[in-house]
Amino acid sequence: MSLRTALEDKLACLREQCASKYPLPPLRIGAKTARLSIVQGGMGVGISLSNLAAAVAREGGIGVIAANAIGMTEDDYYDDPVAANVRALRRELREARRKSDGIIGVNIMVAVDCFHRLLDAAIEERADVLFLGAGLPIKGIPVRAIRSAGVQVVPIVSSARAARLIFKSWEKHYGDIPDGVVVEGPRAGGHLGFKPDEIDHPDFRLERIVPQVVETLREFEARWGRALPVIAAGGIFTGEDVYRFLKLGAGGAQLGTRFVATDECDADIRFKQAYVACREDDIVIIQSPVGLPGRAVRGPFLEAIARGEKKLFRCPSHCLESCAAGKARYCISEALDSARKGDLENGFVFCGANAHRVEAIVPVKQIVAALKQGYALAAFVSGLKTEAAKKAERLAALRDEYAATLAAARGRVQAGLRHLAAEQEARFKGEKARMHQRLTEIKAEYGQVREQLKELGGQIAGLLTLEPCLSAV
Repeated sequence: MSLRTALEDKLACLREQCASKYPLPPLRIGAKTARLSIVQGGMGVGISLSNLAAAVAREGGIGVIAANAIGMTEDDYYDDPVAANVRALRRELREARRKSDGIIGVNIMVAVDCFHRLLDAAIEERADVLFLGAGLPIKGIPVRAIRSAGVQVVPIVSSARAARLIFKSWEKHYGDIPDGVVVEGPRAGGHLGFKPDEIDHPDFRLERIVPQVVETLREFEARWGRALPVIAAGGIFTGEDVYRFLKLGAGGAQLGTRFVATDECDADIRFKQAYVACREDDIVIIQSPVGLPGRAVRGPFLEAIARGEKKLFRCPSHCLESCAAGKARYCISEALDSARKGDLENGFVFCGANAHRVEAIVPVKQIVAALKQGYALAAFVSGLKTEAAKKAERLAALRDEYAATLAAARGRVQAGLRHLAAEQEARFKGEKARMHQRLTEIKAEYGQVREQLKELGGQIAGLLTLEPCLSAV
């Protein structure tokens, strides 16, 4: 048997042992429950449409259709972009429903000019969850219509402060609150809700932000008697990552980059291959025409822009208020749409910080299976580490007890030799024998615990060597 075969057999055995004992938990958002605490990130301009969303929903996660510039898939987009966006969103939601009976969400950018039209369409089509980002969903939200349609609302934020502002505003103006939040960190793909100097700053790491938001929402959970899940997003790539953030208090994890290089992703295969081919130093931070930093894969289009070239573009509507269309050297939506169609000379690919770790284009089913297995193995290893720590504590306690018992025995022996009368000698010998027996028992237990600790250490070391293999699944 080759080393590779032996490794694969050991991995398969571990997966079977872990999967049943440590299943990926469900995710409940308001009245909706997904079998798995996995949300597929909404990726705009036609990257996550009905095909990808339905595939993720079929596997038990929450599939998400991105509404941003979704109308660019329509032939008449430049004649009436708002109508095209609304029509395309309705079509994709209905198509996703046809392909899956799982949970389907819609990602809508608050900052786009047709936000309310898209919002109304998603409510009328009874999307399961509305993920509202790129702005604060505070003004003019049709909460009564949302609740009447049985739709859940999850704002996307980048800080605890933003989450509190949204929830307090909803309480004041609507007498209601959203059903949870997505917390998106600076390692996400596409436009980022952080200043350039915050992207790599340790204070803005997702690991720091998630517990802060969890703590912020506890006040509202207590006041409203409702569970408000925090969904961690931005740079999450493996099942081990999912486990880590759930241990920090998150109720679920959102992944975008991981689902791009899949058979079911709605983008052109050349878009997906850009992920497979990119290296870590190909991933760059750009300044978007809409005034935000964004993370993308370096390519000929961005290199031309960096040289100062200006691309011809049409601007059918001022879709984002922050867009400096009059001064811009290109239209971000047109560039992303060209990339979606595989034209990387006239467009570029948005991506997350871990895009360079993508190794192949695979089915969504395989990605979800790997996430479940990675989560289970991480939970198993964590359990072993916890058990090892307890054994180490027990060893220390046994050492202390042994030393104390031995010192007491010696003291009593010395005192007995000096002061015991003849009639007390028999009783003293009995006590001495009992102490000797206890010392013997402590020695035996100490040896057993030490051997168990060594065995656990060996298991943990062996498992940790296998983790890189899981990431490549």
